Amino acid sequence: MEKSLFTKIDEEFVCENCGKLVKKLGYTCRNHCPYCLHSKHVDVNPGDRSEDCHGILEPIGVEINPKKGYVIVFKCKKCGKIRKNKAANDDNMDLIIKLSANNEIM
Repeated sequence: MEKSLFTKIDEEFVCENCGKLVKKLGYTCRNHCPYCLHSKHVDVNPGDRSEDCHGILEPIGVEINPKKGYVIVFKCKKCGKIRKNKAANDDNMDLIIKLSANNEIM
């Protein structure tokens, strides 16, 4: 049996981009700030906290997945890697809509 590459960590944090306190999500792991949609490059696999970069992940676009719904596309400001994460129920929908316009340029 294969080991899951997903480690469940749902914890509060202060967003390093906008400075707001981000509460636990409650139904799954919180990955990014619901206010500004930025994240931190800390995981190689979800929740493992084994990434050395620790740069800011900036939202650059949105994909629509038939099973997951909105998926935010991030680019690390420090190392340039691309990461993706499912949007949360409490994410700023106005920002998600603005990001969806970026998909036409990507």
